[in-house]
Amino acid sequence: MARNTNDKWRELSRGVAAFLDHAVDESGKSRRTIAAQTNINKDALRRILAGTRSATLLEALAILDASGHAPRTSLMLALAGYSQRSKDWQNSGVLEFLETFISELPSALDQALGERLLDVRPRWAKGTAHRTAGLLSDHLAQLERQDEQSFAL
Repeated sequence: MARNTNDKWRELSRGVAAFLDHAVDESGKSRRTIAAQTNINKDALRRILAGTRSATLLEALAILDASGHAPRTSLMLALAGYSQRSKDWQNSGVLEFLETFISELPSALDQALGERLLDVRPRWAKGTAHRTAGLLSDHLAQLERQDEQSFAL
């Protein structure tokens, strides 16, 4: 059992390393510049990006920040196995949206649910995520209709 868990974490670590390597490559900055901005030794940075040394949380966040990524959201997506989504969304407002959404969610849940928050079940998460995406889609459609109406005037 522990072997399977360790294999899973090693695979995740390799995915994060590949994601960090991609972020640095796409940043347009040299590795030397990234190393200087993050206060990471350039040899340590090379090993992190090659996947032969795991990055600490602080190092991963600093590398993503220096590379122009939304560090917390990008790392969260990478840890959840969605590195490609973070890459795809890099030049859009989606990462910033998620950063704000996730930051605001705990207080929004407290405010909306109060003591009922303790009644929330993990199995509801997937459906709630899809419902939230549907609400966002409806909101965008409403904004598009309003834009069309304002241009028609």
